[in-house]
Amino acid sequence: MNDFWNERYSTAEFAYGEAPNKFLVDELKTRKPGTILFPAEGEGRNAVYAATQGWNVTAFDPSIEGQRKAKLLADKYNTTIEYLLNGYEDIEFSPDSFDCIVLIFAHMPPLKRNSWHRKLTKYLKPGGTLLLEGFSKKQIENESGGPKNIDMLFSKEELESDFKHLAELKITKTEYDLNEGPFHQGNASVIRVIGTK
Repeated sequence: MNDFWNERYSTAEFAYGEAPNKFLVDELKTRKPGTILFPAEGEGRNAVYAATQGWNVTAFDPSIEGQRKAKLLADKYNTTIEYLLNGYEDIEFSPDSFDCIVLIFAHMPPLKRNSWHRKLTKYLKPGGTLLLEGFSKKQIENESGGPKNIDMLFSKEELESDFKHLAELKITKTEYDLNEGPFHQGNASVIRVIGTK
């Protein structure tokens, strides 16, 4: 799988654009900067944006090409992020390390999803925020991006189960026109999570 992402990220163009995800931008406007974690961060567009807004950013992804592009983007915007070459299986942080954890189109194998989501929320501080935007199962009908395996797409029920231990949980589904680089273009069906530990 690393070869797939390394190939996708190896071009000069950013696969999902350089601009941050709109949902993330809107949510960070309402929050005081602190420590923030971006799992499966790819080319770094969202992590770099958060750093420009005053957040202390840690990101991880197993793709060395993603890391390379993220560093280029951080340099372009005169900011810095910590970007670790790790996957979900081998990443480790101290419990209660982050004020915010952000999962933007971070889809994962269905048999691992629940345990990996639970693992990540251990790293949230009490009172910390989880933000997630991903493709809903209805996205299988669209050609605007995302996995072609419906089991890797999200349902409200699955996410409720994954994050049921959070103190507050808001899950919404919506559709909008994606315009995020060459691989996220067109009408998309997404699901969003805002959770508080």
